[in-house]
Amino acid sequence: MLQLTSQPLTRIKAENLIVPVCEDRNLFQTPAIKKLAASVKTIKTFAAQAGDCLSHYRPEGLNVERLILIGLGAYGDLTREKLRQAAGKSIRRAWHAQPGNAVLAVPDAPLPEGISREQAFEALTEGACLANHTLAAFKSKPKHVPLKTIRLLVADPDVRPYRVLLTRIKKICRGTAMARDWVNLPANEKSPRDLAAMIIRAAEPAGVATTLMDTRQLRRHKMGALLAVGEGSRQPPQMLILDHHPSRARETLALVGKGVTFDAGGLNLKPTGAIEMMKIDMAGAAAVAAAVIAAAALGIKKRIVGILPMVENMVSGSSFRPGDIVRSYSGQTIEIGNTDAEGRLILADALAFAVKRYRPRAIIDLATLTGACVVALGDRIAGLFCEDEGLREKILQIGRDTHERCWPMPMPEDYQDLIKSDLADMRNIGPGRWGGAIVAALFLSRFVEDTPWAHIDIAGPAHTKKAQAYSEAGGTGFGVRLLCQLMEA
Repeated sequence: MLQLTSQPLTRIKAENLIVPVCEDRNLFQTPAIKKLAASVKTIKTFAAQAGDCLSHYRPEGLNVERLILIGLGAYGDLTREKLRQAAGKSIRRAWHAQPGNAVLAVPDAPLPEGISREQAFEALTEGACLANHTLAAFKSKPKHVPLKTIRLLVADPDVRPYRVLLTRIKKICRGTAMARDWVNLPANEKSPRDLAAMIIRAAEPAGVATTLMDTRQLRRHKMGALLAVGEGSRQPPQMLILDHHPSRARETLALVGKGVTFDAGGLNLKPTGAIEMMKIDMAGAAAVAAAVIAAAALGIKKRIVGILPMVENMVSGSSFRPGDIVRSYSGQTIEIGNTDAEGRLILADALAFAVKRYRPRAIIDLATLTGACVVALGDRIAGLFCEDEGLREKILQIGRDTHERCWPMPMPEDYQDLIKSDLADMRNIGPGRWGGAIVAALFLSRFVEDTPWAHIDIAGPAHTKKAQAYSEAGGTGFGVRLLCQLMEA
């Protein structure tokens, strides 16, 4: 789908030619494209503000059906995310015309400080590739058909450095699209067993080793917290382990992803307005799985282990109950205060297993864990709970670079009192509504021992209710790009 070209503009044949433009400065030095970008000055209805889009059909002197000018706003305000969004919007605009192909011109003039030409290329390519994705598997007549080909037009005759970048971006964006597809599948198409099978089919051709633990093996390993959550469903719980293990790998990074394929809340049943979208409660597992597969495709030299506990949290006569006490894999006992605080239970066993089995240098978990985090940060920023300063700052910076933004959240020691239990080692929920995301993180912290650990609560940004610049409504694949860049660091 993604290709490179350095042909002169006059020799390019395409259905759509996309040229990004700033309000106050030309981003191109190549004369033909510079002239096109400068033509906006003669169009009174197009100010080139961020998000503005203007189509010009069959422009004179070019062999293209349509010229799309996409606004970036003021030159001094230009960011990589604005480039991503501009590319995404223009590609989606190209969908509405004549699906087929597009050529996207990459700026070759000096850019603002902090944005290199390679970074501009990367941002535009990411935005274009991520936008050119849709889930139409369940529509008899899809509304949109993605473009078959997107060519990145670069001015340099030597495209080899860009080719390396393009290959990397393709692999990472493929992972993001994969995660989106898994999240968007309805729950009746992805029981824990079904989802595990889909991930295995994607992982094994990439060279990722897989181990699937069924109910019998989970019982043998005494994963009482994970098993308790799955008791109410006819679909048995699973735990899938993905292992990218290159020879001579000197360190291991463990990734853990929450995989609740549908969360009815258990006996603490979710109300109408909350239950309808609970097919997305496995977005953490989807992102982790896609990131490990991408790690193998990218040839990352570290050992990357992905651990995916997968359950349905349903209601039946065999459901676990408020007041039950379960024994976790770590040996610690947990009093169940609320069956809808189930994600932390399956993560507890997975985190403890990761520590004991793999002794990783660091653990990162991704989970659509708490509505409280959405209340605190909205639906576009993830909450980051991490007391290891080096790991925390690295994740925050990569989040800014990829625009998979995270915000540092506190983990005050005195809040541990909120999960005290008179009968067990801890409760799975605090006594009241307040500080729910913090309480959940503190609960998880009891299962990682002294391993550097980061918990990323993606309850907000894992899903979007309406289309964004480079994501349709539905799963966003949040976390895949962040994890890939973190694994490369």
